[in-house]
Amino acid sequence: MTYDVGALRAQFPALRAGTAHFDGPGGTQIPESVIAAIADAMSNPLSIRGAEVLGETNAETIVQEFRQAMADLLGAAASGIVLGRSATQLTYDFSRVLARTWAPGDEIVVSRLDHDANIRPWLQAAERTGVHVRWADFDPATGELPAAAVGAVLSDRTRLVAVTAASNLIGTCPAVAEIADLVHRSGALLYVDGVHYAAHNFVDVTQLGADFFVCSPYKFFGPHHGVLAASPELLETLRPDKLLPSTDAVPERFELGTLPYEFLAGTRAAVDFLAGLATGAAVAGDRRDRLRSAYAAVERHETALRERIEKELSLLEGVTIHSRAAERTPTLLLTFADHSATRAYHFLAQLGVHAPAGSFYALEASRHLGLGDSGGLRVGLSPYNDASDAERLLEGLTTFLAS
Repeated sequence: MTYDVGALRAQFPALRAGTAHFDGPGGTQIPESVIAAIADAMSNPLSIRGAEVLGETNAETIVQEFRQAMADLLGAAASGIVLGRSATQLTYDFSRVLARTWAPGDEIVVSRLDHDANIRPWLQAAERTGVHVRWADFDPATGELPAAAVGAVLSDRTRLVAVTAASNLIGTCPAVAEIADLVHRSGALLYVDGVHYAAHNFVDVTQLGADFFVCSPYKFFGPHHGVLAASPELLETLRPDKLLPSTDAVPERFELGTLPYEFLAGTRAAVDFLAGLATGAAVAGDRRDRLRSAYAAVERHETALRERIEKELSLLEGVTIHSRAAERTPTLLLTFADHSATRAYHFLAQLGVHAPAGSFYALEASRHLGLGDSGGLRVGLSPYNDASDAERLLEGLTTFLAS
């Protein structure tokens, strides 16, 4: 199995502008095949889904291919794949639906490690329904969120636990499967934010034990929208608000209005692109098998590059790396003893290096780290980053710290 980062980079028109992108956690660049799939969908007849004329069948095919592609990516059932405008929108929608099953005196659990999109919708739903909120705290010294920290705040009144599979701020990957076991033993449901996780890790929602798993294709080379995976049987028990004439079938009952067919075509193409990242005689099988091999190759590449960057950063005086968990994505949060992260971001930008600064909507995590709302400089790797990107970043930070 081989991984050719040079050949990979050649497929991204945006990289020809010369920027070294370390902003992958906020969204990746788009390969030519995804752009072509979007254009192809929009260049051919499209109508409301149906089975008679070409526009109808094109739309139906796009939707079904999208659901199957995301099912292959996540290890889920195609009939349990729900489209949303974003992961945030999906979480708000499902928080409102699930809150209908709660009663005063019930409890939910949220984590300080999470993006606010997996905290605020639940807090607001709890406030409306009189449900008590309990917090699971991560260790700011290690960045770890042990399963025991979640288990300690569970009770027989817990109805739902919301937790991230990977922190978009510091990269920590909690032991979700262990957390799921504790959650399900308490009789609660587990809602997993996999937005950052799915960009770097092979996902199996069943093995993770996630009742709901949400992700965003634009974090892994696709268009800007969100996807939720759940078992069709679980979705059948939930009754969202919907228009009277719209279908009550699952998963369509959760999808409002006409779907963005061109984006669904792009997402199918993004999954196929991911499946092709690993090449060689050893790579065979169906799309799910190829995705497994591709993610393994991506992880080796990203880990080697992250370790190189970390080693060099450790030699720079006044740099603190807050990403410390044993299991984590290739995501580094940095602060500086005598310089602000925002200044570092602006300095690097002038050099054509995009490493943004902030808390990136992970407000609770940033505050728990003692960084307030300002956070730090985030260096997030993507599969197309290479050694030259790393050199430009390190040279830029060295010059900045000497200024």
